[in-house]
Amino acid sequence: MPRSSRIRRYLQEVASSPRVEQFSFIIPFLILIAEIILMTHAVQLGEGYIIILTSFLLAVSLAELILIIIEIHEHQQEKMLTIKLDDFIMNNKHNNVKDNVISFIKQNPEYSKHRNEIYHLTCQILDAHKAEELERKMNNTLKKFIKNNNTNSVNDTIELFLRKYPEFKNHRAEIYRKTCQLLNEE
Repeated sequence: MPRSSRIRRYLQEVASSPRVEQFSFIIPFLILIAEIILMTHAVQLGEGYIIILTSFLLAVSLAELILIIIEIHEHQQEKMLTIKLDDFIMNNKHNNVKDNVISFIKQNPEYSKHRNEIYHLTCQILDAHKAEELERKMNNTLKKFIKNNNTNSVNDTIELFLRKYPEFKNHRAEIYRKTCQLLNEE
């Protein structure tokens, strides 16, 4: 195992990355091995022209591997930032994006250079939380509605539900799916 903590961290990030990202190493690594074989053969033969071209290709392959590692590292850092930001938003319950961003950066000054990224992630997280809350509210309301109304038809149930609760009219497909599920359980 490498002694350097930075190299060790990069290797751990690569190991914990998705399989697709790990597979992105295969082709450049195989090309790198082929270029090393060609380089040793060209050195043995003393072919200067082939050595120069192979050296160039070897440098490009190494650069490609380094870029893949950097991209995996940035992806991992974004994932960690998202988790940290989601936990922060869940604990602080600020209602608007600006307050969340400012409070998060005050609490975590190491992210002050990533203000735009934090802003966009905060918007996405708040939208996701809003959608989850709406779905939870819709599911609870629909369960109570079905329990209190004895209709066997899915379409009748949906029409009555949407008449009584028009705020859910944009979620007709989800209501249909959930209604079918709930009526089949009864």
